[in-house]
Amino acid sequence: MEGDGIEESSVRLLGSGGAGGESWRWVDGSEVDSESPPWSVVGDEEEREGYGTVRRRLIKKPKRVDSFDVEAMEIAGSHGHHHKDGSLWRTLALAFQTLGVVYGDMGTSPLYVFSDVFSKVPITSDVDVLGTLSLVMYTIALIPLIKYVFVVLKANDNGEGGTFALYSLISRYANVNLLPNRQPADEYISSFKLKLPTPELERALNIKEALEHNSYLKKLLLLLVLMGTSMIIGDGILTPAISVMSAVSGLQGRVPGFGTDALVITSIVILVGLFSIQRFGTSKVGFTFAPALALWFLSLGSIGIYNLLKYDITVVRAVNPAYIYLFFRKNGSKAWSALGGCVLCITGAEAMFADLGHFSVPSIQIAFTTVVFPCLLLAYLGQAAYLIKHPLATERIFYDSVPDSLFWPVFVVATIAAVIASQAMISASFSCVKQAMALGCFPRLKIIHTSRKLMGQIYIPVINYFLMVMCIIVVAVFRSTTEIANAYGIAEVGVMIVSTTLVTLVMLLIWRTNLLWALSFPLVFGTIELIYLSAVLSKLLEGGWLPLAFAAFFLCVMYTWNYGSVLKYQSEVRGKISMDLMLELGSSLGTVRTPGIGLIYNELVHGIPSVLGQLLLDLPAIHSTIVFVCIKYVPVPVVPQEERFLFRRVCPKDYHMFRCIARYGYKDIRKEDHRAFEQLLLVSLEKFLRKEAQELALETSIDDPDLLDSISVRSRDDDVPDFDGIQALKVPLMRGQRVEEPETSTSHVVDELPASVMSADEDPSLEYELAALREASDSGFTYLLGHGDVRARKNSVFLKKLVVNYFYAFLRKNCRGGAATMRVPHMNILQVGMTYMV
Repeated sequence: MEGDGIEESSVRLLGSGGAGGESWRWVDGSEVDSESPPWSVVGDEEEREGYGTVRRRLIKKPKRVDSFDVEAMEIAGSHGHHHKDGSLWRTLALAFQTLGVVYGDMGTSPLYVFSDVFSKVPITSDVDVLGTLSLVMYTIALIPLIKYVFVVLKANDNGEGGTFALYSLISRYANVNLLPNRQPADEYISSFKLKLPTPELERALNIKEALEHNSYLKKLLLLLVLMGTSMIIGDGILTPAISVMSAVSGLQGRVPGFGTDALVITSIVILVGLFSIQRFGTSKVGFTFAPALALWFLSLGSIGIYNLLKYDITVVRAVNPAYIYLFFRKNGSKAWSALGGCVLCITGAEAMFADLGHFSVPSIQIAFTTVVFPCLLLAYLGQAAYLIKHPLATERIFYDSVPDSLFWPVFVVATIAAVIASQAMISASFSCVKQAMALGCFPRLKIIHTSRKLMGQIYIPVINYFLMVMCIIVVAVFRSTTEIANAYGIAEVGVMIVSTTLVTLVMLLIWRTNLLWALSFPLVFGTIELIYLSAVLSKLLEGGWLPLAFAAFFLCVMYTWNYGSVLKYQSEVRGKISMDLMLELGSSLGTVRTPGIGLIYNELVHGIPSVLGQLLLDLPAIHSTIVFVCIKYVPVPVVPQEERFLFRRVCPKDYHMFRCIARYGYKDIRKEDHRAFEQLLLVSLEKFLRKEAQELALETSIDDPDLLDSISVRSRDDDVPDFDGIQALKVPLMRGQRVEEPETSTSHVVDELPASVMSADEDPSLEYELAALREASDSGFTYLLGHGDVRARKNSVFLKKLVVNYFYAFLRKNCRGGAATMRVPHMNILQVGMTYMV
């Protein structure tokens, strides 16, 4: 992670309870009981530059290491987090691209800020102009510059930004996710956790425990995140409407007969065109649109300097904040109402954080401090100087202040800039929805990846057309940028308040900042944002209800989906098949075992899902090899391919049953070909069986715990053949190439293992199991999907029945099905219906 000040470090064990105590606490707050196996993440820290290895070790009597944990140990720390290219030229190139993606919304704000402010406060003296200018200058300096550029950008999740990225970051330090599918092995994904040596440890542990043990705090945190995400999507509706209308309004007064109707129709045509081209993708947005935005900012700065020199350069005295006091003393409640217009000067500030995944912290900081900030200040200074001499030109202040000879070029550039600003928020809405889907907070929708190189470039048809229809309705109903501006401010300030709250929690829990500094952040910026919120809420009946309606709609959708998903998962956990029943059925499972591999897709990470019982009841036979496949999203942006899969044996060997957990990050792309997936799964399973045999040999051959500790399983170096280590998982899932079977898996470990272990591959049971696995694979794969449904019990409260039986059921019925989401072949699918009463 670049420039965020967060680094990983090794962890020390803290004892609690005296010398004879059986419980221990790590610095991340997790508990380790006396039965914990003596496992460790092994490997030389010097051999892994750039990645601080987390070592956890308890010296106790030797205990069989679970095969699932062996796989987790093997992959841990094998690959550090890949930092973005930090070269100077690369950073400057990224800074240039940010102009076309990040700053379009904020860059178009001079089109409508002063027009909206002075529609509420008429200009009667220089104090009105200077006070407003001072408000705008300090708002830009405090919120985007100080808050976002120097603080919030550092609270990124391995280079990813946005509301859900903050939630993901918090979820890794405190188990606040309502879905109980977290596993200890997840903590060993590269960059899953970040450690900071700090004296504020006890406070962080107290906050962690409070979040983990209080269900109301978990729900409140989730609601806060969902609210912020809902408002970002609302911005995706309002930004195109106000930006395009503001740009097109320049034709009023210039083209005879161009009235309000013509303004509305022209804006709708541009919006339809804008949303229609979304399906082609935005992979070229950066370099294609960055020159246009660079020209736009150059125009803003140049016109501002021209107006300053021509009309009144003394407006620079607005840097004195005393004019803000004079402005409020003169205008009273009208000045407070005008704050709703002032806040529009920072619209799009959240995009600096939300779009961070495509760029880097230094690139965004450089672009804002060297180009965006000075050009915006010059633009507002120039408009203020013009208003000092022409106080009646408030309605079309931007275009009136443009020299006549430059009107048409500036109009064209402004229109292009408005379209680009709209594009940025539409793309941000797509990203937010995808992150919400990955973390189980949004119904499954079709996602189209429009770029092979940038995985963040996505297109969601349903969301795109929904935004288009809503934009058209907003423009057709409000017919004025002033009315839309009243709605726009509420959404923007709401997102800022949510980010302030979450970053404060990051400071206390993760950064462990000094308490005084941590509380100063919400005290300063939260107070400013609450003042602005009170101002924009005064326009609730004049259009301010619109973003709240949008936010309420999306909040209900996301919370209902999350609530239903959690109930479904908890029902599956309660309905797990007991191991006693499985042992009673025997290796035949009470039916006939036919050749073939059955992949049973389910959401459980532990235990045997109840769908297996239903399959045994409905089918006359079951496959000779069964693999429970769990697609799980973990709270990290990306899970490296070599750390994707975890295997575990289920039941005794003669059952031939395994669990495979495929872990994905919330920005990962799942476009793998099912044949390549089958081949990779088969090779990985063979490797797992060989590894398990080695572990069993180690367990039975070594009695000395010190010796066991000294030859713990560790990741192989890169020069070891693929099938000896985790290198086998480096085969990209996108490839359809055939993976060759390994000749042997012990030829390169002679120096690591004792002689007694070298016969692991010669174990007759292992060779028999490998032969049976190959025979099953020759018979083909069958995908067995459990189609689970939840219904509220008859004695449930009315609200629960309404939400579960109708709202959640409607969403499940109309979202993408499991087969489409999991990308499995339709010809080999067998679905079994399950209904859970909650």
